[in-house]
Amino acid sequence: MEKILVIQTAFIGDAILTLPMIQKLKDILPDSLIDVLAIPSTAEIFSSSPKVDNTIVLDKRGKQKSVRGLLKFIKELKKNNYSRIYSPHRSFRSSFIVMMLGVKETYGFTKSSFKYVYRHLIKYVPAHHEVQRNLDLIGFEYKDDWKILPEIHIPDTAEKKINEFISANKLSGNIAAIAPGSVWNTKKYPETYFIDIIRYFREKRYSVILIGSEKDKNLCDNIAGSFTDGVISSAGNFSIVETICLLKTAKIIVSNDSAPTHFGMCANIPVLTIYCSTVPEFGFSPYNLKSTFVSLDGLDCKPCGIHGHDKCPIKTFICGANLKPQIVISKIEEMINDIV
Repeated sequence: MEKILVIQTAFIGDAILTLPMIQKLKDILPDSLIDVLAIPSTAEIFSSSPKVDNTIVLDKRGKQKSVRGLLKFIKELKKNNYSRIYSPHRSFRSSFIVMMLGVKETYGFTKSSFKYVYRHLIKYVPAHHEVQRNLDLIGFEYKDDWKILPEIHIPDTAEKKINEFISANKLSGNIAAIAPGSVWNTKKYPETYFIDIIRYFREKRYSVILIGSEKDKNLCDNIAGSFTDGVISSAGNFSIVETICLLKTAKIIVSNDSAPTHFGMCANIPVLTIYCSTVPEFGFSPYNLKSTFVSLDGLDCKPCGIHGHDKCPIKTFICGANLKPQIVISKIEEMINDIV
């Protein structure tokens, strides 16, 4: 039996987009055991995948931050006697772990830091979607069949919690989800613009749920406070899996280029991703049926970085400011008309 380790210690969105690769890997090697090395914030994602056998947490900002702590961790990890390692994550730390484990069959990207530790180097294609790049890593040959939805198991306890939330807030009819937050400020569509979008949904008699982490709570509460009824903030109330369960009750989600885009794909509902400082060509756009994106093209300053910044480098934020709400609303109208 193959004992496989997948190393993915990146952000939440990257973690979700690793699931299709794991799912296909399990299809190819059904008798294999697949472990995933993840960080604390993404462990829930992999633990909820029906194709992952074990999730191992690397606390790279805590217990395993020091070299001593990392080496102790690797020593324990080595006892699992893996026969293969796939590392979608391209950091030096990931490559160092691979080197120290001493596994013969290892797979990494040509853009990986310290790439020579990998026996098999797979070409990293910037023009591909992240899901395609991850499928390249396992050697899966695809044409148009790369758009594999990430699978998340939702327990009964999560469904019960969400049903109680929907009932307590008297949410009925069509529901729209709005995700206005992001780790990076230049990825955030302006708050006042989101209010205009929510006002449009309310005019269409949609109930609106704002979603986000605890860090997004103030932003979501402020937006919800602009309305007297029909708009509820759930920020900070639910885990990742619970949020995905909540999204299954919605007709559509409007999100920045951030993790909720991928939550929407897990829930398999139409997703509209708003790109401010980043671009869909980076490979993280929604790809499930009836999903799309909106972006202001033709700017010399865009993109200004793959992740974004705390402040606009040229102090104008025209990528967000000039992407007026009516442009986004026009795209939403197209999507709503297409939703059955």
